[in-house]
Amino acid sequence: MKTMKILSILTIIFSFSQCSSNKFVENPPFKVEKAVYNNWSGGQPGVSGTMVEIHLLNAFEIKFDSLYFQQKETKLEVSKKENKTILIGHFSTSIREKRDLILDVDTTKELKNTPPNVTKSKFDLKENEAVLSYKKGNETYYFKVENIKQLTPKFFPSANKK
Repeated sequence: MKTMKILSILTIIFSFSQCSSNKFVENPPFKVEKAVYNNWSGGQPGVSGTMVEIHLLNAFEIKFDSLYFQQKETKLEVSKKENKTILIGHFSTSIREKRDLILDVDTTKELKNTPPNVTKSKFDLKENEAVLSYKKGNETYYFKVENIKQLTPKFFPSANKK
């Protein structure tokens, strides 16, 4: 009976250890040549974002999917030039969001308001770190890109009113 109890506990502990969070690949099949990001704003008041650009070497037969950066996630734009793969992720940080809010003395009418969509990131990252999600074959892998260099922010002028 005591052996059965110990065996059950070990089985439970082992099964939970397999449910650990996403593990990062230490030695990916590609090499990060350059990783930069810059914040931008302009065009219209309240419109802004961040663009992350990662240059990779030897990234053949790899399907890149998502980029996680500063507690946000986006799908990657992938372009290839010779032996280089360039990944670009666009993140919106705009405060200008079109929301039709119902504000009324009768609070039951305000129940029709949809709450903001707040999602927690899969990864706990520093400000200059990102995680690449990619597939090789049928397996999904995650690679942490560290020390991403911040470029000078870009400010786009607003259009002249006619």
